[in-house]
Amino acid sequence: MDTIEKGFSEILEKIEAYNKRKEELSREVAELDAELLGRMAADAAPLIHSMGLSMLQRGKKDLEGEIYDAMYFPERMFVLGKTDPVPYRPDDPEKTVESQYCVLSEDGTFFEIMYSANELIIDAYRNPLAPREVIDIYGYEIMFMLYRAMRDYLKDEAELVKALEKTLEYVFQEK
Repeated sequence: MDTIEKGFSEILEKIEAYNKRKEELSREVAELDAELLGRMAADAAPLIHSMGLSMLQRGKKDLEGEIYDAMYFPERMFVLGKTDPVPYRPDDPEKTVESQYCVLSEDGTFFEIMYSANELIIDAYRNPLAPREVIDIYGYEIMFMLYRAMRDYLKDEAELVKALEKTLEYVFQEK
C-alpha cells in the first residue's frame, strides 16, 4: 500500500508541476499574441490584392435603400470580424455607428471600419488599429479568421492547379 500511495503522490506532484509550467507558457504565449498577429498580417498582406474585397467608403441610398454613386476605399481588404458598434464615431460624435468591422488592408494594416447612415447617405470612418488593440477588441477570433482565410486560399489554389493539370493532360494527351 505504501508503494501505491507514494506513486500516487508522485503523480500528483508531476501534475502540479505541469500545471505551473502550463500557466507560465500560457502567459508567455499571451504576451506574444499581438506580435504573432502582426507577423501573420504582414505575411498575408500580399495576397489581399487578389483575394480581398473592395469596401464601401461612401454612397447614397435611393428610396428602396439601394446604394448608388458608391465610392470605395482605394485598397482591397479582408473582413476578419465584427463587433457590437460603439455609440458614436470618433471623427464625428453626431454620427451613430450602425456596423463596425475589423479589416486587414493590402499593406498589412488593421483597421476598424465604422459605418454610419441616415436616410440619404452611408459613409464610413476608418480607424487604424495596432495588433494588440485588435485582440483586445475582437479577441482571438481575428487570428483564427486570418489563419482560416489563408488555409482556404491554399485549398482553392491547390484545386485550381489540379484542374489546370487535368486540362493540360487532356489537351496534350497522345492519340
